[in-house]
Amino acid sequence: MDSKLSIEARRFKKVREEQHHTQQSFAEILEIGATTADIERGKTKLSGKVVMELLRQFNINPLWLFGKSFTQYVDVNGGNVSPKVIALDSEDKERILLVNQKAAAGYPQNIHDVSWYETLPAFNIPLPQYRNATYRGFQVEGDSMLPNIRPNEWVLGKAVPSVAEASDSKIYIVVLNDSVLVKKLQKVANAPEKVRLISLNPEYIPLEVPVKNIQELWMVNSKLSFGLDEPSESTLLRQLQQSMEELKGQISNLNT
Repeated sequence: MDSKLSIEARRFKKVREEQHHTQQSFAEILEIGATTADIERGKTKLSGKVVMELLRQFNINPLWLFGKSFTQYVDVNGGNVSPKVIALDSEDKERILLVNQKAAAGYPQNIHDVSWYETLPAFNIPLPQYRNATYRGFQVEGDSMLPNIRPNEWVLGKAVPSVAEASDSKIYIVVLNDSVLVKKLQKVANAPEKVRLISLNPEYIPLEVPVKNIQELWMVNSKLSFGLDEPSESTLLRQLQQSMEELKGQISNLNT
C-alpha cells in the first residue's frame, strides 16, 4: 500500500520515525492538529507550514521531501562541520593526523592552514573499520569525561559532514572557534541552531553552544590508552588472602 502513496507522504513518515515520535507527538511539535495519520495515509497534503517546520526543526531538505534531491538534510544554521584539511600519503590514501594537547590549543586558529597540519604526526591503521572515511586523533585534557575517558588518553574520531547528521547522545570531538572539547552531544528540541555539550563527569555542568560556532565535528569511535594502572596495596592484599584461603582448602582436602 505504501508504494501507492506519494513520495512526500512516505518521506514524511520516515522523518517522524527517525525522530522517534508518535503520530500524536509529531503533530504537536509541528502544530498541525491532533495527529499526522492523514498526512501519512495520503489523505492530507503537506502544507507549506509543515515543510517549513521540518526544515526549521530538523533541517529536512524540501527538495528531498518531494523526491527532487538525494540529500535529506540541508544546512540552514552554518552547520557544515566537515574537515577543512586532510592528510594524504604518497599513494593518495588518507592518513590519521594526531593532535596532542599542545597542538589542540592552536587547532581552531590554524584550521585552514595546510602548512600547520604538516607539523602534526600522521599514520595509517590497516583495519577495515578505518576505511572509506576521514579520521583524526585528539589527546584528551582534563577529567570532564571520567570515568569513560581519562586525562591524557587519545580518542579517534570519524569526521561528520554536518551537525544535522550527528547522532544524538554520542561522544564527539567538538572544534569550536576558540577550543577543542570532547563531549557528549545532545540536540536541543525545537532549537536546531544550537546543541548541548554534556560531560560524563557530573561535576561539570552542560554547555549550550550555537551550531554556527562549531568548525569541525568528529564522532569518537575508539580510544588509545598507554600504560595500565598498577594494582593497589589493598587489591594485592585481597588477592594474597584469597590465595591463602585456597591453599588452606587444598591442604584440608589432602588430609581428609
